[in-house]
Amino acid sequence: MSTAEDGMQQREALGSMRPEAGRKAQLPTVDQINEELQRTEGMRHRHSFRRNVVFALVGVFAVSVLLSTFVLPTFKIYGQSMAPALNEGDIVVAAKYASYGRGDLVAFTYNNKVLTKRIIGCPGDWVDIDAGGNVSINGKAIDESYLEPGAQSLGQCDINLPYQVPEDTYFVLGDKRSVSVDSRLTQVGCIPKDQIVGRLALRVWPPGALGVVGS
Repeated sequence: MSTAEDGMQQREALGSMRPEAGRKAQLPTVDQINEELQRTEGMRHRHSFRRNVVFALVGVFAVSVLLSTFVLPTFKIYGQSMAPALNEGDIVVAAKYASYGRGDLVAFTYNNKVLTKRIIGCPGDWVDIDAGGNVSINGKAIDESYLEPGAQSLGQCDINLPYQVPEDTYFVLGDKRSVSVDSRLTQVGCIPKDQIVGRLALRVWPPGALGVVGS
């Protein structure tokens, strides 16, 4: 094959790689551009929304932890010593107060645990319990209508009665007197005020019992 023929074949091969004569590049239409802009903007908004939701959830969680730890501690009830006012599995919220009174349901720390009992005697009170479990404060029988019928009992008691409540402490009893371990035993004794976590204020579980914790 001649050199001239080789050159012709090379030009033809190169020519086959060039764009077709008269063919124009296709530009997107205005509608296509707007559609792409809307799609991009939507993706940006969805990303921003998801990010804001995550930040909001983190914020709510952080506030909840702070409230439950420092302002409104939350506790789960174990055992039946406070039935029927509180039952096992109940979840309750407590509130810290400057002082507490007779009949208050309180949570307090004892041996690295949190217990819930009812305040019966305040600082300086004389507490007496007869053989039938009837309680007197300063020589006067108290109304304990919050107890179930027959719940009165001397129970586990090794303190000398009548018993005077020391200053800055509270004498506490469970509502099921026959099974409750409380201030009637010297190993528990009266509860110092600084060990009281708070007064039980609100039951948040179960849903059917949601409401204020009453006496």
